[in-house]
Amino acid sequence: MSHELWRPDAVSYDSFVSHLELADGLPTYLPWPLRPGWSVVDFGVASSGIGPGATLSVVSGPSEIDGPVDLLLVAEEAGVGLGARFAGTPGADPGPGLGDGPPATRIRIGSQLVSLWPVSIHAAVGEWDRSVLAGEAGGRWLWLVVRPAAALLLFQDGWELRDVSGLGPSLVELPFDDSHPRW
Repeated sequence: MSHELWRPDAVSYDSFVSHLELADGLPTYLPWPLRPGWSVVDFGVASSGIGPGATLSVVSGPSEIDGPVDLLLVAEEAGVGLGARFAGTPGADPGPGLGDGPPATRIRIGSQLVSLWPVSIHAAVGEWDRSVLAGEAGGRWLWLVVRPAAALLLFQDGWELRDVSGLGPSLVELPFDDSHPRW
């Protein structure tokens, strides 16, 4: 089934509220708390005629070693393919080798510790410009795509993501940056 991607015309608090309404219960993950100097720079919802199948959120911020860093997060139902699209991988899901061997890192989402494994992007265009991790959180695929690739080291064990769809008024304090180039 084909999924159409909705993205806002402008990245703002109001458009983020619209995003959460369109997501209709699918999680929208952000690093939490958002580190100083980081901001929300993009988001979207992939939807079929039946309902939403994936959410996308992108944050950007500084790093001492790598300079500007982008972190793209996708939470999706199996078979949607939004994470693979941004990762630049074939197929809709992370691939058959996911979960082989120890995870590259673990992140916390609420009380759950989520294991993430590297996804090969060896055949992707611009393959060295990003690193990709994927795993399963809450019965859905979770993709992390990091640019530049070396910045993956920032996301070692200890990072926490939060589904911000239920935060309500505290979302007003999120920094939004509409000037950042989109993926």
